[in-house]
Amino acid sequence: MQQAKDDVLAAVRDIVPKLRENGLEAEQRRWLPEENLALLEKAGVFAMATPQRYGGLDLSLAEQAEVLAEIARGCPSSSWVSMVWASSAWMVTLFPEELQDDIFTRPGVRISGGFSPTGTLVPSGDGYVLNGTWGFNSGCRGADWNMMLAIVQRPDGTTDEAIALVPMDRFAIADDWVASSLTATGSSTTTATDVFVPAHHVVIPAEAEAAMAAGIELPPPPPGRGYGLYSFLFAQSVATFIGIARGALDIFLERLPGRGISQTQWTDQSQHPLTHIQLGAAASRIAAAEALCQQMYGLLQDRADRYEELTLAERAAIRGHSAYAAQQAKEAVEILYNASGASVIKRAVPLQRFHHDIQGLALHGWILLSTNLEVQGRVILGLEPQTPLL
Repeated sequence: MQQAKDDVLAAVRDIVPKLRENGLEAEQRRWLPEENLALLEKAGVFAMATPQRYGGLDLSLAEQAEVLAEIARGCPSSSWVSMVWASSAWMVTLFPEELQDDIFTRPGVRISGGFSPTGTLVPSGDGYVLNGTWGFNSGCRGADWNMMLAIVQRPDGTTDEAIALVPMDRFAIADDWVASSLTATGSSTTTATDVFVPAHHVVIPAEAEAAMAAGIELPPPPPGRGYGLYSFLFAQSVATFIGIARGALDIFLERLPGRGISQTQWTDQSQHPLTHIQLGAAASRIAAAEALCQQMYGLLQDRADRYEELTLAERAAIRGHSAYAAQQAKEAVEILYNASGASVIKRAVPLQRFHHDIQGLALHGWILLSTNLEVQGRVILGLEPQTPLL
């Protein structure tokens, strides 16, 4: 799929200036401009994770990450929404074919998700009735489907976590995404009220595990795409961080010519040794983040190609390394922002948006540095990780 990735990447590279230009409008709307969505659709971004048999591109994790990072050079929010839709589409490829047939009705299908179990599924006829509310539902305003985590509540009192795929138009979307970071992701709260969900649109992981324990053979993951759920999600999310850092470096260098240093005799900031140190430090942090990601993507692809599962130590390392790579990207942006003078705070200057977006994104529960390093450290010491998210 090298050619497909190269084509998408080239198309995205061409639209980076327009995505960046539309950044202020995106913030003001609190959702991506239609122009951004149309450009990304035309570039093939939304078909990256769709299987080839449904007309998609079936790009690998590393290839998807490369595209997502390039999008983030232009617009962090566009990259994050694209990541959510791509990762959700990849997750659907792990589900039964009957469900996939219903979801992948077009290559560029857009699937958002709410992955906190804040809803219920009650058996009803040949399906379930879904009720619940999910916050931080990134990309919901432009999605075709919503993939929600909910608790199955059976009449006998037993419960299980389940994943439900529901058309987006069955949800109410609150106008409550008013945030200081990633403003344009439209990560609003969605609510389902007495929504019927066909049984084949509900996936209960515990049932699959029970079938495996009973010796029932389940379909294998797609060839070369069985990365492991949590390892995939942790590793892929770092792409947006790296793209934001690359974009911040681009913008800093574009603004540098002709800039002096206020209240000093320096009329050319580019000649000051401190600027040289700052640029070297930022560039090195970006390179370190990229290297960690390439290591993770290589390991995940090797295991997927071999149909082998990652060891516990490898899964814990991916959590730690993904968060550490994100931290390096964040620090690079901080260095560049702090070296940009007071004018950088103007909303018309894209660098301020890249700065506050990466600050907010680094607080995301998936990528929080302290949490992920704790898990990694516990496993290194031979202790229980104390989390199922591996």
